[in-house]
Amino acid sequence: MNTAFETYETAWCPGCGNFGILNALKDALTELGLKSHQVVIASGIGQAAKIPHYINVNGFNGLHGRALPPAIAINIANKDLKVIIDSGDGDTYGEGGNHFIHAIRRNANIAHFVHDNQIYGLTKGQASPTTAKGQKTSLQFDGVILDPVKPIKLALTMGAGFVARSFSGNYEHLKKMMKEAISYNGYALLDIFQPCVTFNKVNTFKWYNERVYELPDDYDYTDIDNAFKVADEWGDRIPIGIIYKVEKPTYIDNIKFLKDGPPLVDAKLDPMMAEKYLDDFR
Repeated sequence: MNTAFETYETAWCPGCGNFGILNALKDALTELGLKSHQVVIASGIGQAAKIPHYINVNGFNGLHGRALPPAIAINIANKDLKVIIDSGDGDTYGEGGNHFIHAIRRNANIAHFVHDNQIYGLTKGQASPTTAKGQKTSLQFDGVILDPVKPIKLALTMGAGFVARSFSGNYEHLKKMMKEAISYNGYALLDIFQPCVTFNKVNTFKWYNERVYELPDDYDYTDIDNAFKVADEWGDRIPIGIIYKVEKPTYIDNIKFLKDGPPLVDAKLDPMMAEKYLDDFR
């Protein structure tokens, strides 16, 4: 077994869907031939956001819902790094919803893995933005009264170039989707169904196994109209796979000195170079 990315201690509940995500991520990085120093994982707050503590790569742990700004900054500062975000559905679509929308617009080269357990697991089981309407939780005793956020449709509406979904109970599929997202040049959203065995008694491994199906090999993920139709599928059958994928200029592609020059971390910094600009202020 490859141990390049191994760490051995976690604080997740036994049976947590996060274990499948962590294992698939380690193997995806290994199969892509990446080394620990070439990868950085950013996160906010939550059970999903503990990933940087449990894998041997560069890590950044920030505030709740605030993983995207530092991740974008890391990409701009060092375009040679593979930047990954691991965050939960609350972290991303709730507290971080505004950053999520504008990250899609910027299209920085980031793979965003959302651990979507349809509940707030760290803070003891209240409804998250993706919890189903009517579902009872530890806080919503009479059931959730709000319609859930639909992250796939939201990402498509905002113009994301890569939108995919997977399930932490399907290791091979999840690993494949992670490799696709990491290899994509631009912002890549991978929404991952991740059962919370402690606080979500509805969306269990059994519940997902009875519903998820893999999109067929002949599915055209470049067809935006078809992608919206697939994004609307929910209930007895829920699709997983690459829902939409097209190539788009990245944030760095649109800024010539970032695209053509060395990574900013390697740029020569000489304060005296500013002298010529100071003359305008004298």
